[in-house]
Amino acid sequence: MSADIVVPALGESVTEATVAQWLKKVGDSVARDEPLVELETDKVTLEVNAAEDGVLEEIVADSGATVEVGARLGVLGSGSGAKKAAPKAEAKPAAPAKEEPAPKSAAKDEETEDSSADGIFMPAARKLAEEHGLDAGALKGTGKGGRITKEDVQKAIEGGAKPAAAPSPTPAAGGTSIDIPAFSRPDSAPRPKKDREERVRMTKLRKTIATRLKQAQNTAAMLTTFNEVDMSALMATRAEYKEGFEKKHGVKLGFMSFFVKACVTALKELPAVNAEVDGDDLVYKNYYDIGVAVGTPQGLVVPVLRDADTLSFAEVEKNIGDLGRKARDGKLSMADLTGGTFTISNGGVYGSLMSMPILNPPQSAILGMHKIQERPVVVDGKIEVRPMMYLAVSYDHRIIDGREAVTFLVRVKECLEDPRRVLLDI
Repeated sequence: MSADIVVPALGESVTEATVAQWLKKVGDSVARDEPLVELETDKVTLEVNAAEDGVLEEIVADSGATVEVGARLGVLGSGSGAKKAAPKAEAKPAAPAKEEPAPKSAAKDEETEDSSADGIFMPAARKLAEEHGLDAGALKGTGKGGRITKEDVQKAIEGGAKPAAAPSPTPAAGGTSIDIPAFSRPDSAPRPKKDREERVRMTKLRKTIATRLKQAQNTAAMLTTFNEVDMSALMATRAEYKEGFEKKHGVKLGFMSFFVKACVTALKELPAVNAEVDGDDLVYKNYYDIGVAVGTPQGLVVPVLRDADTLSFAEVEKNIGDLGRKARDGKLSMADLTGGTFTISNGGVYGSLMSMPILNPPQSAILGMHKIQERPVVVDGKIEVRPMMYLAVSYDHRIIDGREAVTFLVRVKECLEDPRRVLLDI
């Protein structure tokens, strides 16, 4: 008995997907829960597994096809005896055919032409002509088959033959032309682009990223404000406690947990930064689901830390580590990617010193972290070298005023420069 393989429910607001690749071929035996095909949505890549043991009898939607929820992808036959598709165009002859040698005269002609340096020059003659830059068209061959000998070149030199003015391909037997390196095309000649280009179909994830980022630019009144933070105290705190933290919690103490906690503290004070515009309404959210942007080979994704205000430092670090691994392995679920209220993007891991992050709709603000770099700063009237980081907050001016955006960033700066504020929630 056969059963249809269908597109499963893809998650909130997702109605269609693209068939990324089939993991099995028609005729392959599959076990229950074994992956059959990968589907790519605008947010995640997911696998469709076999509902039972059987054989893949038919593929209905090929790779690259766009399919909706509930659409047929293929047919799975029950048991191991389901029919297999015949292999395509791989029929073998009953007996190996003997390879007939090429006609002796043709093989001999080809060998002679190769050994005569492109079919017109004898080797010594060719070298001498190159040294004097002679035009091949001005030389007359007296050798066998009209080939040009060394003596022919010497006579041309003594007779004052003119050097070649431009490259000139020489026709070979059969009407094809052969380029002679001595008279190659000029360096200024354009190189063909066709063989140096690769056209790749844009993935659904990449198209969605492009659409959403352009949507943010077109619909939001987006501005960016900057500040800088002295990371000395935070780095000292981390260095002092990182070994004990890792021994107790089994996870390394990074910078992201401090930034998440600092942002939550600032968001509580300035609720407009945690809100969104919905038509003619402003939606203020009294929960803090913090998105953490992660770069993957497939594109940028933003998995979400749920209720970050209730998480400990260790829980924040563990969740960020788990989400980062799932993102790089393509294992994020729809639940991991939906519902964020505010986003943190760390361009510093790639060496970015300063940037203007783009909003992640429908959110109204995003914090950009950057590279920590030692710079001279004035501290108590003295110039000191401190590890500094530029911070940037891009925000939607339709809902967030400049005062709120600047105050938010100052609160984040204060929490990072004095980590005790985060622990005491002040």
